[in-house]
Amino acid sequence: MEEKFIQEQGHDRLSDHDRKVLLQLAREALKNGVQGKPLPPLDLEELSGQLTQTGATFVTLTIDSELRGCIGSLEARRPLAEDVQVHAVAAALEDYRFPPVSEHEVGIIRIEISRLTSPHRIQSQNAEVLISQIRPGIDGVILMKGRQRATFLPQVWRKVPEVEQFLDMLCRKMGSPSDCWREKDVQVFTYQVEKFQELE
Repeated sequence: MEEKFIQEQGHDRLSDHDRKVLLQLAREALKNGVQGKPLPPLDLEELSGQLTQTGATFVTLTIDSELRGCIGSLEARRPLAEDVQVHAVAAALEDYRFPPVSEHEVGIIRIEISRLTSPHRIQSQNAEVLISQIRPGIDGVILMKGRQRATFLPQVWRKVPEVEQFLDMLCRKMGSPSDCWREKDVQVFTYQVEKFQELE
């Protein structure tokens, strides 16, 4: 199902080779970032066309399946390969929920990359209709209210399978009351991801 929705949004699935390259770039960037070194140089001419096109990604770090950091962007602003590098370092050092990753943790961290499709706004503000247009296990969701914004990747459905609870938690993440998604001035967007990770 995941691959189908990526293609519907105009994205071709990444080749196994491109996925491997992105994971290697993320790993190198993570090591450099934790050691206080600059990002490894990126030669776009050596990469495939998919990796040089603008792309939006989230990089998630885990240790023993427990979240250790996750940062990304919702809009495509830079080449896909560079986006992965930047967010690998940010997930390690800038996620406010966790202390910065230490050098001794680098070897036990597992990296997961999520490549996002362009967000699609759900127009209806009728709560029942809105809920019916969100697909658990498939859609990531963005809530926006003024300058406030928050998102959950589709991976969050594994822990929060009910749509209303998912939206309630997302409202709280945004710093709003848990039922804010029912308000007319809150915009709701969905997107899908192509995700892949390092092997155990």
